[in-house]
Amino acid sequence: MSNLNKLFWIKLLHTFIWVFFVIVIFYVLFSGITGKIDTYTWVGIGLVIGEGVVLLIFKMFCPLTIMARRYSDSTADNFDIFLPNWLAKNNKRIFTTIYVIGLILVLARTFFGQ
Repeated sequence: MSNLNKLFWIKLLHTFIWVFFVIVIFYVLFSGITGKIDTYTWVGIGLVIGEGVVLLIFKMFCPLTIMARRYSDSTADNFDIFLPNWLAKNNKRIFTTIYVIGLILVLARTFFGQ
């Protein structure tokens, strides 16, 4: 398989995982806004925390980004994922903010009432 094909498959997998985590983050936010906090909310919170631990271990890089780097010399922020460059560049800032807001709402509703 050529390097271009390998990069394509890494980008595709990275994009699918990104979509999954975006759905999870918005579910946490939805739960916090509506007060419909269930097992999936807590599983989602745990998954995002786990993702954060992985990013910390890899010095704030996704392991798939590190793998993709072997097959590309691009300096674009979206070289490893099928996202617009501006979104790839600001991804952590945007979705961490949304997640933290959702988490605060979930915790507030859990410990201080609906």
